[in-house]
Amino acid sequence: MRITLSELASRFGLRLVGQDREIQGVNTLEKASPDELSFLANPKYAPALKTTQAGCVIVSEKHAGDVPCALVSDNPYLSLARIATLFAPPQGCQGSGTSPLAFVHEEASVSPEAVVYPFAFVGPRSRVAAGARIFPHCYVGEECEIGEGTTLYPGVTLMAGVKLGRGVICHPGAVLGSDGFGYAQGPEGLVKVPQIGPVVIGDGVEVGANATVDRGSLGTTEIRSGAKVDNLCQIAHNVRIGEHSILVAQVGVSGSTTIGRGVILAGQVGVVGHLEIGDGAIVGAQSGVGQSLPAGARVSGSPAYDHGAFLRNAVLLPKLPELVKRVNALEKEISELRKRGTDDNDG
Repeated sequence: MRITLSELASRFGLRLVGQDREIQGVNTLEKASPDELSFLANPKYAPALKTTQAGCVIVSEKHAGDVPCALVSDNPYLSLARIATLFAPPQGCQGSGTSPLAFVHEEASVSPEAVVYPFAFVGPRSRVAAGARIFPHCYVGEECEIGEGTTLYPGVTLMAGVKLGRGVICHPGAVLGSDGFGYAQGPEGLVKVPQIGPVVIGDGVEVGANATVDRGSLGTTEIRSGAKVDNLCQIAHNVRIGEHSILVAQVGVSGSTTIGRGVILAGQVGVVGHLEIGDGAIVGAQSGVGQSLPAGARVSGSPAYDHGAFLRNAVLLPKLPELVKRVNALEKEISELRKRGTDDNDG
């Protein structure tokens, strides 16, 4: 695909500085060629503007004069994300329809405008809407709903009763609707608590590779519209995740916790069960959250506490061994002074 910079500027609300030209792709400042577009979002890479071979660079107003040709944006990274979609090749080779090598139960309903690849399974009373794509080796259990334009990449599993909204993306190996981890202690040992609630996924949600979303025990496990779940995350039964929240890789959320709107849980965060994480809270990587957080909270550490205090403590921590030595030396000196004073009094 080739497109002019002026067309991009018009379509995405940008200002073109320099000569108009065609581009045919996007790339990094280091690797971009004269027919590619690049961007500067992190000021750390500003020196690369002097050496880049990119035909044009998306920059903020501050850097508009640092390159011969620029698309000026209030948010260069957001502008890149929108423009890059024009150059993202769609995955998959089957145009439309259901492959004869797929299994679709006679009680299932699949739109003729959906795509079901070979070796996919669609169970009874499940419904697949127009524009949905189900790649090979996907399992769609009974009474599932797959919304318009939703994509299940290879190896995705939807157990019974999972409901996906419009434009959902489930990456390879994701499992939605598996049993929650619920057991009661009986005289004979652990007794499994049946997990009979559904999983409901809103519009535009993305679920990463090998992530797991457990079905509700009695209620619903819900991920609301616009939320993004990275690879290898674990979401337990009855968890509710608010709109446009982000869970980065290897996050684990225990059962019946409610996560508000616009929350960020950085990589490897663990959240215990039955908590409430307020809207807009941010939890730093590898933190352990053991109590509810108010809206807008900024925490880090395990157990998690105020992020500012965490950073100050992180600076002090490497100095502790030396501080211990100094304290020990001072205590020894004080002890000697006290002993000397006692000897003088005795004399």
